[in-house]
Amino acid sequence: MESLFGTDGIRGTANIHPMTAEMALAIGRATAHVCKHDHHKRHRIVIGKDTRLSGYMLETALTAGICSMGVDVLLVGPMPTPGIAFTTHSMRADAGIVISASHNPYQDNGIKIFSRDGFKLSDRLESEIERLVSTGQINNIRPTADEIGKASRIDDAIGRYIVFCKKTFPEDLTLDGLKIVLDCANGATYKVAPIIFSELGADVTAIHVHPDGKNINHNCGALYPQDLKAKVVETKADIGLAFDGDGDRVAFVDSCGRPAESDRVAVLLARHLLRERPGEVIYDIKSSSLLAEAVQAAGGTPVMERSGHSFIKTALLERDAVFGAEISGHFFFRELGGDDALYAACLLLQILQTQGRPLAELLDALPRYPITPDIRLPCQPEQADRILEALAAAFAGCPVSRLDGVRIDFGDGWALARRSVTEPLLTLRFEAHSEARLAEIQQIVRGRVPLLERVMSHGS
Repeated sequence: MESLFGTDGIRGTANIHPMTAEMALAIGRATAHVCKHDHHKRHRIVIGKDTRLSGYMLETALTAGICSMGVDVLLVGPMPTPGIAFTTHSMRADAGIVISASHNPYQDNGIKIFSRDGFKLSDRLESEIERLVSTGQINNIRPTADEIGKASRIDDAIGRYIVFCKKTFPEDLTLDGLKIVLDCANGATYKVAPIIFSELGADVTAIHVHPDGKNINHNCGALYPQDLKAKVVETKADIGLAFDGDGDRVAFVDSCGRPAESDRVAVLLARHLLRERPGEVIYDIKSSSLLAEAVQAAGGTPVMERSGHSFIKTALLERDAVFGAEISGHFFFRELGGDDALYAACLLLQILQTQGRPLAELLDALPRYPITPDIRLPCQPEQADRILEALAAAFAGCPVSRLDGVRIDFGDGWALARRSVTEPLLTLRFEAHSEARLAEIQQIVRGRVPLLERVMSHGS
């Protein structure tokens, strides 16, 4: 049986298997079939997308497949991924589908399926869709006559989501007097983000809000904040916000044009949320120790999780945690059952307005531990596995986590080694309480494992 679903839906180059119109038709048919849980009612599936050129092709094919199985389609057009999940739940639809490849370039696309509650479709149902598509069994199930579905467009879907986001902001607060620059990545937030923050009272300057099907994520958005930084400085704005192509990731820039590390922003969000309801906070294994320390100081319980969107989200749901943060800029909330960039942005702006302090001041008040970016070393999988085992054995006397690779805790710093599952790479990351200790930890780790020393020396 062909494996279609990865950790975040189905993804690939548009018009090449599995991102073809033929496959989308079959996936639409299979999704409609597994979502028909009550044969005495009309079933409905929401379809939304980002701004990629190939979205038209896949949207049409999915719609045809779903309707051919006797399920109605509700089309919402370009809309942030969290907004499509929200619409699926609020419309009482049986499932939701997002056509997007998130931060990838425009030639890629993907299909992500939500259950009726707006959460990721279960592994069991994803496996059933794969079985129906791979075996061709879905081709033999064909409703006729009035059992065929129909498609209609939900013209006010964007308005509903805008109202939802604005309601998360306290009614006694406004953004009056705040100058904001938005970088919408020529993606799914290009309509909703400027409206939300303008209607909350901010003076908004929006850039990269003219999608043409091919410029999504192109040198703009959360992964490429150069234009945002320059525009914040040019306009003397108080803060800059950059979203990725499908609007579930956000990056922040302070009034000086300095990027704000996501784990430091997560400290501000976690503190605020824990004041209202104590509980667990899920954090990325690559995050600074500052986040775990801040959660504990605020009365919460930090829970380290594997790096990756699906791992953080799954842990949030399974543990009923208050909040979760991934170092890439995804922020997860218990009340949403997942991540939402616009929701996170509204919450951070609420904190700034409530405290009457700029982002730079709040972040500068936090301790700063020296941390390296990922050090990417070319390394074959077998060799990487040997290095990981040698590291675990060499530091058996220290607290060592095998949650995701090998993470060694030195008390005043840590080292993390992980093997890439997509490339022949070993990635290393280090943090310590001082620059001198950071260099010392790196030397200690290299010295304990000769094979690692050879790989690092060769790479340098």
